[in-house]
Amino acid sequence: MAESIKTAVNAFYAEYSVYPSNASGTTDLTFLNLMSTTSTNGGNYRGIAFLEVPPKFTNANGLVTPKGFYSGNGQSNFFLAIDTNGSGLLTNVVGSSNYVVPSSIAVWVVDPKASNKPVGTFK
Repeated sequence: MAESIKTAVNAFYAEYSVYPSNASGTTDLTFLNLMSTTSTNGGNYRGIAFLEVPPKFTNANGLVTPKGFYSGNGQSNFFLAIDTNGSGLLTNVVGSSNYVVPSSIAVWVVDPKASNKPVGTFK
């Protein structure tokens, strides 16, 4: 799902030449509505659905990990970072570790077995 989110944000950028206005931080309900429906809020003026999301990746909080990814059916929103200054690098903090990512967009969740390890588009 992390790659799909990254692809959707890149497609949004390709369409509008700007990143979604609320696409930094987590994949909350506002982000989910902007990217997966024909909502025209947040800069999606043409109402394009950029992301198709299976129901197992959604709940009242937005776009989340499926049940069972974390112990006890816990779910978490994905984290999202965008290089809005064009440097080509992102520095993301996961737990107490810093990760420098040579990318314009990074999407991740915290590894359920290691709180300092990201799982997602870190390359």
